[in-house]
Amino acid sequence: MAQTALIIGGSGPTGPHIVDGMRQRGFRVSVLSRGVHSYPFPQDVERITGDPHFAEPLAAALGDRKFDVVIATYGRLKVTSKLLAGRTGHFIAVGGCAAYRGFTDPNDVWPVGQLSPVPENAPLCGPDDHPFGGKLVAAERDLFTHHPDATLFRYPYIYGPRQIAPREWSLVRRVLDGRRTVLVLNGGMNLLSHHYAENAAHAVLLAVDKRDAAAGKAYNCADDEQVTYRQLIAIGAKALGVELEVISIPDVESVQGALIQYQPHHYLADTSLIKADLGYRDLVPAVEAITRTVQWYRDNPLEYGGEYEQRRKDVFDYEAEDKLIALARAFEQAASEITLRPRHENYTDHPYAHPKEHREGGRDERGR
Repeated sequence: MAQTALIIGGSGPTGPHIVDGMRQRGFRVSVLSRGVHSYPFPQDVERITGDPHFAEPLAAALGDRKFDVVIATYGRLKVTSKLLAGRTGHFIAVGGCAAYRGFTDPNDVWPVGQLSPVPENAPLCGPDDHPFGGKLVAAERDLFTHHPDATLFRYPYIYGPRQIAPREWSLVRRVLDGRRTVLVLNGGMNLLSHHYAENAAHAVLLAVDKRDAAAGKAYNCADDEQVTYRQLIAIGAKALGVELEVISIPDVESVQGALIQYQPHHYLADTSLIKADLGYRDLVPAVEAITRTVQWYRDNPLEYGGEYEQRRKDVFDYEAEDKLIALARAFEQAASEITLRPRHENYTDHPYAHPKEHREGGRDERGR
């Protein structure tokens, strides 16, 4: 008889890839979700409607059933891990990088903002840190209390089709609306770890294939290569066949809704452990993954003003953006008119000595 697998979640970006992967491995798959977002799974996939945030409705949905493998990608981990204690031989959970101290509130650490890269043994949120991160850490502890051999994956931002708050849509809609100038923060040079949905599903499935190696461990997840927001815009522009001008503005709270993405600090996940233990490598390279995602949202545009677009916190106020663009250009013009004092005559772009001939005293002709 085929082994059974319960996927909690399943209709989001990674879920269909996980379901397909489990079916390919010969599992009889059941998917449990609230039923809010549907996905056309194959007929052999059982659909269970239940709320994984609360014990009573989850218990009612599952009854006394047991599963060989449970993959919890959604819901409250403290609820799902407790309810399924003793009812599965293998529990795989998805958490988030917000468990790390300083991710949600960079002021929780000193110097402000996380140091890069962030390994799995970096400080986690404590009781005096951001409350959301503290809840994630408490849920992680509950997981390993109920399932000591569980595997936890700390997702960063997941991108790809069916994301409920897709960063790419902020770029795609502007291009569809005829905009050819986009605003960024800090020159668009911020780095935030992202993981393409298909790659993230591959990471989770590695814990099924290499159960012993993954037992009792927490892993960071992220694409092998990360891009800045400026690079994201360049990749997206090429995918859409347009040229875009990028203009940087300061971090002013009232205008954050004019940005493709607001992220004032870096977060770069150290993924050395998952590579060493499980042999993880991206199935889809980052540039190709971003291209696919941008083109998917071009071909499957979100409803203007709809639920998913609202979750982006992007107001698409082009009149205000034009004012910010004008201010930025005026500053650039004014700055270009400022003349700095001349450099020292011996100044060189290369500070190291490059003597053209041997000289007594050891210094070159520039005195270096």
